[in-house]
Amino acid sequence: MLGNKVSRQKSCHHCKSRSAAAPPDTSTIHYEKFWLYRHCSSVQQRDRQAQKAGQLVSGLLAMNVVFLGCAFISSMIFNHMAITLAEVWILLSILKVLCLCWIIYHLLGTSRQPHAVLHHDSHAGPLWIRGSVLLFGSCSVLLNTFQIGYSAILIQCKSKVDILFPSIGILFTCTQAFFLLHHCKDCIQVQHNLTRCGLMLTIATNLLLWLLAVTNDTIHMEIESQLREVEQRFAGNETTSCTCPNTTICKVFQKGYILLYPFNTEYCLVCCSVLYVMWKNVGRRISHHHISPAKPKFKLQGVVFGPLLGTITVIIGICVFMLYQIQATGSIPDLQVFVMYYSYYIVLLPLMSVGAVIGTIIHALEKRELDTLKNPTRSLDVILLMGAALGQIGMCYFSIVALVATNPMDLLNSLILSYSVLLIFQNITQNVFIIDGLHRQHVVAAAEAKHTGQHASELPSEEETMASSKQEDTQTSSSKEEEMKEEQIHEGYDQRRVSMMELGQEIRKVSLSYIHTYSNLTWKRRALKEISFFLVLCNIILWVMPTFGAHPAFENGLEKSFYGYSTWFVIVNFGLPLGVFYRMHSVGGLLEIYVTA
Repeated sequence: MLGNKVSRQKSCHHCKSRSAAAPPDTSTIHYEKFWLYRHCSSVQQRDRQAQKAGQLVSGLLAMNVVFLGCAFISSMIFNHMAITLAEVWILLSILKVLCLCWIIYHLLGTSRQPHAVLHHDSHAGPLWIRGSVLLFGSCSVLLNTFQIGYSAILIQCKSKVDILFPSIGILFTCTQAFFLLHHCKDCIQVQHNLTRCGLMLTIATNLLLWLLAVTNDTIHMEIESQLREVEQRFAGNETTSCTCPNTTICKVFQKGYILLYPFNTEYCLVCCSVLYVMWKNVGRRISHHHISPAKPKFKLQGVVFGPLLGTITVIIGICVFMLYQIQATGSIPDLQVFVMYYSYYIVLLPLMSVGAVIGTIIHALEKRELDTLKNPTRSLDVILLMGAALGQIGMCYFSIVALVATNPMDLLNSLILSYSVLLIFQNITQNVFIIDGLHRQHVVAAAEAKHTGQHASELPSEEETMASSKQEDTQTSSSKEEEMKEEQIHEGYDQRRVSMMELGQEIRKVSLSYIHTYSNLTWKRRALKEISFFLVLCNIILWVMPTFGAHPAFENGLEKSFYGYSTWFVIVNFGLPLGVFYRMHSVGGLLEIYVTA
């Protein structure tokens, strides 16, 4: 032991002499030995543990609320005598009131505390998401207004809950939309647990509202029975049930309600996505090296064929949609209108799939590195793209099974079968293209900026020549002060000529800038911009058609006769809103690929 002690002392003296002789090597310094480092590490570890605990508690709260609501809604579906729709509405009204109390407290209290919002997530709440919240929220308010008006006309047959529930819904929709539009980018640094629980409670409420809208067909059946009773009354048959006293107003409310019904489900899904990002950003601190560079703004430059083909696709789609709405909504839908509708899809979907495959190959050929920074918005975009695509894919597989089991050789059946297979393939290829593009770093086009600056520096010389010509015209016109009438005529003519020259110069400048930008892009970037812009316009028309009433999956009657009305109603109401949300969400991802390519 004495020898060991002496050797340790010698080694200590040796270390002291080495440290005195030479400066310490920073590469071999063990920072974990310092008290400040250990203290900061322990604080960060405790913060991470508290964040995980808060997320777990709020997630459990949302899970229990969703399970309770699902139990109520399922009980109403399977035993509508024990649990009625009014009781489900009462439960959802209580949840809406609780969410309203928390949102108002957050707006007036939490967000106004000092140091409450120190950071903002630049990726959260893009323009298209906020526009969707505003659009779908307005449609949801209008939907609730129609429901209140319809119930007020039939007040002798309705209960007070039929008016109270949509009234609370209007207040909840407006308050939630205001909250999301103004605070979707906030990273809250105070009252973490309360904020997480409030956000999760609001997410659970929106999910239950979406689930009720998907599974509840009582209002639609009531509207159909009202229409049948009106027809029987005009035919001379007396009905003992409650009928609408004013047929015209009732039809307006009924048609408006049916038209706006999908927008309400879209509003619930969009709100859930924004609230989830806010929940992930609670307590998040964004350092400077994690802040991504600003994205370039959207400019319609560098594309020619994409907008041209996309515009042709949109125009043809609008024509098909209008013909479908005129003929398919009649008492006996024509077979030709379904053939035309599915033929349009069968031509369009392969083009979109080929474009997505080519874009994915170009992404593989590019040497851009992957963006590995933490980004909750991008992670949610990937989850939503994959999850929303399941709606259309699920409907397609149900259609495939029903058509193969009945008569796949029939003309309409074969068209629907081809449409279903192509739609599955198109969703998969487009998801791969968008997700791969979202994870790529932005292109740093220094050479392009240099060329653009040179081109911009050349343009003022043309403006100077134009200004000099304008000055000469003014001098020649001012020399004729003696003849006032001719002077006014000449001045008017010169102003028109100068304005035409300015317009021509502006058109020439924009054209030269557009041609210059297009010619200086590499073929890979040019192809990505063309493909992404074409897919943007295609997804827009595929969003418009089902959103505004084109529902051939329910109106052709093939799958409905195979599965039954109630079962196929639930399948369509589950898959159709997800499909519409998928198209809208794809537009946002494709626009980001177009801008950053």
